[in-house]
Amino acid sequence: MNTTKTIVLMVGLTVLLVLLGGAFGGRQGMIFAFIFASVTNLISYWFSDKIVLRMYSAKEVTEAEAPVLWGVTRNLALKMNMPMPKVYIIPSEAPNAFATGRNPNHAAVAATEGILRLLTREELEGVMAHELGHVRNRDILIGTIAATIAGAISMLANLAHWAMIFGGYGDRRDRNEGAGSMIGGIAMIILAPIAAALIQMAISRSREYQADATGARICGNPMSLASALRKLHAGSQRIPMEANPATAHMFIVNPLRGGGLVNLFSTHPPLEERIARLEQMVYGQALR
Repeated sequence: MNTTKTIVLMVGLTVLLVLLGGAFGGRQGMIFAFIFASVTNLISYWFSDKIVLRMYSAKEVTEAEAPVLWGVTRNLALKMNMPMPKVYIIPSEAPNAFATGRNPNHAAVAATEGILRLLTREELEGVMAHELGHVRNRDILIGTIAATIAGAISMLANLAHWAMIFGGYGDRRDRNEGAGSMIGGIAMIILAPIAAALIQMAISRSREYQADATGARICGNPMSLASALRKLHAGSQRIPMEANPATAHMFIVNPLRGGGLVNLFSTHPPLEERIARLEQMVYGQALR
């Protein structure tokens, strides 16, 4: 179900790009925006592990330095028939964790000092299984593709905005279709990037659900992950993390606070729904 939802959302992003490209930039404008966004995100994808680990001052650790975290990760990697990822610890009391790396052969998992103090071994296993689920499901690649298309849409909207300021787009539309088309063009310039961002965030949320399901199956105990999510949510509210919004989607629980309409742009699903789905894996129906 999550995979199908991701595919539908990716198709929606692509259709939005094609429509916007045809309306404003034509084939050449669309190709230019897509290539530029692709190059930008490809660089980010290729070096994202080094960039984000350095951003949070993460330190690679050995089995001797972090026996519990390292041992849990090794056992899960063996269970999932994956190469052993590099293991990092982030010097922060805010409880959280993330995975990065462009593929299973170049993967890394990082956990904060706070999460290691907060969780039991079983709960930590659920968290690390979730993170390795992201690696196994190629979520970093999926996120990069979504960011590329969304970035191209935003760039086309900006190009159309400048074209209208300098009169090229407006003169052509006024001659051909009148003022109504101008209003429609302005609306699309404003709404298309917002729609792209909403779809991109929805893709991120669907991948979180998928990683939860993968991690729960691999660790063999969905309730350990559900218990960890409860603790992490409460802990992250008690000890906020100084996180860059551009990397918020990588963490197992959202390090940023928000509510109301902000949830539409959230990279993470509601905690209650995540836990209900994990409970459904055990009991056959969501517990409320």
